Amino acid sequence: MADALPKPPLTVLLATPRGFCAGVDRAIQIVEKAIEKYGAPVYVRHEIVHNRHVVERLKRLGAVFVEELEDCPADRPVVFSAHGVPKAVPAEAAARKMFYLDATCPLVSKVHVEAQRHYEAGREIVLIGHAGHPEVVGTMGQLPEGAVALIETVADARAFMPKDPATLAFVTQTTLSVDDTADIVGALRARFPEIAAPYKEDICYATTNRQEAVKTVAAGSDVLLVLGSANSSNSVRLAEVGRRAGAAAYLIDDADGLDLAWLDGARVVGVTAGASAPEVLVAGVIERLSESFAVELQEVEAARETVSFKLPRALVD
Repeated sequence: MADALPKPPLTVLLATPRGFCAGVDRAIQIVEKAIEKYGAPVYVRHEIVHNRHVVERLKRLGAVFVEELEDCPADRPVVFSAHGVPKAVPAEAAARKMFYLDATCPLVSKVHVEAQRHYEAGREIVLIGHAGHPEVVGTMGQLPEGAVALIETVADARAFMPKDPATLAFVTQTTLSVDDTADIVGALRARFPEIAAPYKEDICYATTNRQEAVKTVAAGSDVLLVLGSANSSNSVRLAEVGRRAGAAAYLIDDADGLDLAWLDGARVVGVTAGASAPEVLVAGVIERLSESFAVELQEVEAARETVSFKLPRALVD
């Protein structure tokens, strides 16, 4: 029997950090521990995080995902997703005497607090974000209708007409492109030099770190593979950042989404994962690549993350 042909070499650059952030990790643990403590089913309003694999695994454990609180029975626990919810949602839960656990990422909650503070100070609030995203819906829902204006692009920033330019403030969605947001903020500041900014950057540390890692990896890669679901804002942004850095970037759910034709002629492939994508998906892609290539793995570290968030007291006691 003839010897098998040697596999072509492929260098795989693993972006670090990648995958789960502290807010996602906490949200998933809240659902898991709620099922463990209270039994199944535990209801979850909206996908706990935007990743198909995470949602399907939690369904198997006993989570039931719904879009609205009215779809939940009043006698079972309900968890609010990591993206945050409008104030009307916990108010409705309290009125129905429901037991609920809030898995809102603490860094999203920080934006809610900022928006409330600006509102109480009499400022008109601009939210930089993507229309319809649950985090944006939740942040706008912290305040009365009309109190927050949504800006998605530089063009929006240039066209925006405030009621009073002297009393403006801005907050942002936590999972945006760092570079795009800087451009939008720049356009706002050029028009409204006195606009009040967040005390500390609203785009979260995990989003920033993952984008920085991707810039480094993509600059040295022919192709970039981003593990994450299409409805995950931070994952979509990683692919965009990779393309800008010069790589052909593809967003895939898992190894099954990998088309080896993308790698024709490629010698270096970058791999990363969005903040809601489990590490097992990265391992699956590396395994798939190893079937066709002699893979050499190289870790590219842009930052070290040590952040962790406490679980709700009800699950710890």
